[in-house]
Amino acid sequence: MKRGPMGLALRGGGAVRKGMGIATSVKSGNFRPTKQGAGMTKKGVVAYRRANPGSKLQTAVTEDNPSSDRAKRRKSFCARSAGQMKMYPKAAKDPNSRIRQARRRWKC
Repeated sequence: MKRGPMGLALRGGGAVRKGMGIATSVKSGNFRPTKQGAGMTKKGVVAYRRANPGSKLQTAVTEDNPSSDRAKRRKSFCARSAGQMKMYPKAAKDPNSRIRQARRRWKC
């Protein structure tokens, strides 16, 4: 298999992160651009679950009043991403950083 920059395997025109098994570019349609809230698209989640059987990966919780299970997922994500904001203060200050956009999308 060909290797691209930083040792990423090239498959179907897009880079594939080791262990992910799917193209990780925005162009592939598996990830949304930063301006649209970063993170994986529904198509990307389906592709990931196909490449990794047994995975329980789900899309972002974006609704206003989620059910109790989804509300717990949101609360957990918001807590984890708040820790990332502390670890990367430069990204935390930039309103266009991927972490800030993702938190906005998740309504943290």
